[in-house]
Amino acid sequence: MSTLIVIDQAPYGFWTGREALDMAFSLAAFDQPAAMLFTGAGVNWLRKGQRPDGVGQKSAEKNLSAAPLFGIEALIADEHACQQYGLTESTMLPGVELVSNIRDVLGDHKHVVFAG
Repeated sequence: MSTLIVIDQAPYGFWTGREALDMAFSLAAFDQPAAMLFTGAGVNWLRKGQRPDGVGQKSAEKNLSAAPLFGIEALIADEHACQQYGLTESTMLPGVELVSNIRDVLGDHKHVVFAG
């Protein structure tokens, strides 16, 4: 069983999501299984072609693209939230697992951390 990090806020404007990403990478660096669930506005972290220059932050897309290399077990997205924000398989980063039942995902993990 792993730790699930849940992000439900947009990728820019708040630092809690960045801190959650750092937590997931830190867990994986110490061989602690970690996965990330994106729900609500948080699914926008998974959008391809981000251009955050206007808000003075680095692209979340680049960080998340490296997640598998750092040992993050899975990037999981709430299917309903993706539909709500107009995300499709072609507009999301590759390798994202879509789920329709978040409760099952939460129950599959020993520890759950909510960012925000």
